[in-house]
Formats: sequence, C-alpha cells, structure tokens
Amino acid sequence: MKRILILHYHEIWLKGENKNYFLSRLRAAIRQTLEDLPVASLHSVSERLILTPGDDAALPQIVERLRRVFGLAYIAPAHEVPSALEPLAAEACAMMAEANPANFAVRVKIADSNYGMNSLEMERELGRRVLEHLRARDATVRVKLVNPEVTCQVEIVPGKALIYTQRVEGPGGLPAVTSGRLVALLSGGFDSSVAAYKMMRRGCHITFVHFFATPSPGRSSSAGVAEEIVRALTPYQFTSRLYRIPFDAIQRQIVAGAHQSFRVLLYRRLMARIAREIARTERALGMVTGDNVSQVASQTLHNLAALDQGIGLPVYRPLAGDDKSEILRWARQIGTYKISCEPFEDCCPRFMPRAPAIFARAQELDEAEGRLNIDALIRMGLEGAACTEYKFERGEVTQRENSPRRFENLRREKNSMEGQPAAHNAASNLSA
Repeated sequence: MKRILILHYHEIWLKGENKNYFLSRLRAAIRQTLEDLPVASLHSVSERLILTPGDDAALPQIVERLRRVFGLAYIAPAHEVPSALEPLAAEACAMMAEANPANFAVRVKIADSNYGMNSLEMERELGRRVLEHLRARDATVRVKLVNPEVTCQVEIVPGKALIYTQRVEGPGGLPAVTSGRLVALLSGGFDSSVAAYKMMRRGCHITFVHFFATPSPGRSSSAGVAEEIVRALTPYQFTSRLYRIPFDAIQRQIVAGAHQSFRVLLYRRLMARIAREIARTERALGMVTGDNVSQVASQTLHNLAALDQGIGLPVYRPLAGDDKSEILRWARQIGTYKISCEPFEDCCPRFMPRAPAIFARAQELDEAEGRLNIDALIRMGLEGAACTEYKFERGEVTQRENSPRRFENLRREKNSMEGQPAAHNAASNLSA
C-alpha cells in the first residue's frame, strides 16, 4: 500500500487550449510551496495531480501548505492500490473499519476506459463488501447515500486505484500570478485584505499601498498592522511589495483648503492618485479597494462614481455586494481576522466631518480640488513613501527594505517638476 495525495483542480479544466499553461503554473506553485519538504514525485494522471511524499511523516505539513495553493479545489490523502477488485475491496474494507462509521456510502469514479465495470456496478459491489465487513463487528451499520457519516471515495485510473475517506478543501481559483498585476489600497481593517485575497485567488499578483498617520499617544500605528497582513498574505502569491505612505501632512492641507463635507472623499481621491502613480511603476493593470456599497458614507454609489471619475485605471471592488458577516468569515479563513482585531489608529477617521457628503458629483470634487495643489500633494506622498519587499520560501516569509528602481525614477521625475507652473488644473489632471 502506497500513501499519496490526490490534488484536484476544477476551473483549469475549462481553459481549453490554455489548460497546459495554467497546469504548468500550478505545478510550479506546488513545488515552490513545498520546496523544503520531502516530495518524491508530482505528476498528472487523468485530470488530477498525484503527489507522492518522500516521507509519510511529512504528510500533515504538506497538506497544510497545499491549502494555500490557488488552483487546488481539494487535497485528498489517499492509498494507492492495484485496481483489481480483490485488493481494492480489501483496502476499502480496512479503511472503512478504521473510520468506524455508523453509516456510509461508496462513490466511484472510473478514468480507465479499459476497466471491466462501470461506476454504478463498482459502487454496488464495493458497498456490499464493505457493509458485510463492518456488520461483522456492528450489526447496526447501514448504507446511507444522502449525507453519510463517511464516504469511501474510489478513483480508478489506468493501472491503479486511489482510495480515501477524507479530503481537505483547497482555496480554488486560478494559480498564482497568472492574470497580471494590481495595486491594492490596504488599510488595517478586515475589508481591504479580503478584497486583495479575492483578486489574488483569481491569479492576480498584488502590490500593497498603505496610507498611515502618526498615532495619538497610547495608540498603535496602522502601519504595523498592514505589515502583518502582508506577511499573512504573501504565502499565497510568494512575493509582495508594501508601500507605506505617511498621510498626516496631506490630510492637514485638505482640511485647511476644502469644505468639510468633502474631506473623506478628497482623502480617498488623493490616495487613488498616489496609488495610480505606484501602479504605473509596478506595471499594474488596475487598483483594488475593499469598498462595500453603502457600508459608510464614502461608499455610496454616487460617491464611488465620483471618486472613480478620470482615475485612468480600472478600480476593482470584489466586496461590493458582500455582507459584513461574509467578509469576516473570509478574514478568519485567510488568517487576517486576528491581525485586523488589533487596536490601531487609521488615518481616514481623522478630522471627520459632522455631515459627510453622500451624493457627491465628480464636478463638485473637481472644484474642491481646484483649491488645492494636487501635484504637490502627490509629490509629498511619493517622497515620504517607504517600500518593503516580502518573499515566501522554504516555509518562511522574509522581508527587506528596498525601493524599486522604477519607483526611484518616478520620485526623481516628480521632484524635477517641483516649482514649475502646474501644467493642468485639478480637473484636467484627473484624466491625465
């Protein structure tokens, strides 16, 4: 008897002639995830991947790592036996006796066109033998085809049979880094980290941008929380960058120069402008936010439309229609919930207006920005930015401070424009 892991993928089946590309990226992600663990082989068999561990003792750790590999629907610790009925039935009886269920079912998939029985015939025969074996110890055991306590799963492929009674759900989606790059606006809260994860799950590689303020005495900065969130999410995509942008001085200028009802919307527009510049240096194809429609005043449909006007990049909002309970469930699942529960001081609630605008129009925000030096505020944000790179390898996340060359070139370019007459007013700059 040989112990193996069956790695099932679902969505990749639908990729037609592009399937081999996605499969190659999935295999690469599996190997990178397990590079420090004993793996004897990884190969494809009849639309599934079969992983053979180099040491059975490492199986639990291997399974735990694989739970973070995008593209895997589920992982099944299985036994590999000859596909002939007698050895297959003997192993099925042994595994079910170990599980010791009060009721059970047998499910069979046959991916061998030369096998002598069909799935229904095999289910009946194996079910009969397993029932006889279990009833020899407990006469009350019965077959239950709907919601059984334990299901004996049998997958017959050319030359062998794979048997298992348990499986571990994978994250699904598409393999990491197969869909292009995006920049995510990351706060320390629940929503933005879940939004980033959902886009990562669709094969997007995320660069994170976090805006922070100097905390009040006795409070912690949101920057530390953002760093922990990025560390938690990096194993899903292997590498990450986090840009940390001080926002205090920018907020003060907005407070001094704009009507209070538009403050939060102008904060967010400036964040989007700065993130847009970073997205260009990262060659990203859009931005991701954790917006949830009408959750707060700045997230009404009118305000979101006004914020997006003229940004020049697609803005993805994967949580737009989610309930808060759904978002919290996701946060627990991906490992960011406890991090976001830590006390910290965010920058957006500072200088909150008594009556924030909930039906703002793009023209109103353009007029409010006309009283501000937008180019100078963008330069201020970029000049104060710090960048940390994260890498997941050999089971650990490492980090180092490093500012990419393209970003340094951007800062030099912006600084060289300082003091020059503004080429565009606030409204025209939106569509630049």
